[in-house]
Amino acid sequence: MAGRASAPGAKGLALPHVPKILVYIIGFVPAVWLFYAGIMDQLGADPMRYLEQALGLWALRFLVATLAITPLRQLFNINLLRYRRAIGLLAFYYAALHLITYLVLDQGLDGAAIVADIVKRPYITIGMATFVILVPLAVTSNNAAIRRMGGQAWAKLHKLVYVAAIGAVLHYILVVKSWPLEPLIYAAIVAVLLGYRLFRSLVKKPSPRRRTA
Repeated sequence: MAGRASAPGAKGLALPHVPKILVYIIGFVPAVWLFYAGIMDQLGADPMRYLEQALGLWALRFLVATLAITPLRQLFNINLLRYRRAIGLLAFYYAALHLITYLVLDQGLDGAAIVADIVKRPYITIGMATFVILVPLAVTSNNAAIRRMGGQAWAKLHKLVYVAAIGAVLHYILVVKSWPLEPLIYAAIVAVLLGYRLFRSLVKKPSPRRRTA
């Protein structure tokens, strides 16, 4: 989910330097607005459902943005690596708010009803599994975890973000219980971003070693 900060000499399109704290502040604006609109009764006929789905959608958007950072750098020379950790954590925070809204406002912290929902409804099962995947990624999104685990093990763990992205898209499609355009667009974007990585891994060949005389 998170990436190491890019080195000062890293190649890429020169972009204005934005403090990471500003990324978090801007990132939480939609959540603040949604909760404010809910308090002011401006979320329509079913405010709880609207709030729950909107928070989940923002989690998916930030997850997609996280996956887009590497292709942007490799294909268009736009280097946003220093912000990947913040964007990835925003995806987790919105997923957590989405889950809390479901647990507290939707189910009223009724443990039996929650367990029954997880077992009975596939989209709840997939959503819960996706959140479980995101938890270790968020917990290890810091330099201390990288040093403790080692770069290679840390990188392998964070490849689970690909599984989380697939789970998030499936959860979204199943939640709407139909085939509107918006979930399919997100599914297509995730498929392209993951397909790009798969293609690069297949065509990337190690440089041949010189034979000793």
